Amino acid sequence: MDKATCRGILPLVNDRDQMDRLEIYVAARIEAHRDLLETQRDEKRIIAIQGAVAELRRIKTLRDEVIKGAE
Repeated sequence: MDKATCRGILPLVNDRDQMDRLEIYVAARIEAHRDLLETQRDEKRIIAIQGAVAELRRIKTLRDEVIKGAE
């Protein structure tokens, strides 16, 4: 992520209430994807869901990534 993007996102990640809400959303979406994985039979769809979960987990480290990138 480039420096300008990181600086634009700083207000979001520095607001603890906003980050808490984002983390609640991420956890809910991960749980929904886990439910899909339990019933999915198509291998391509399983791989796509796994990728979505990986990206959602990355959002959990967004604050650290943005702060480091904004420096």
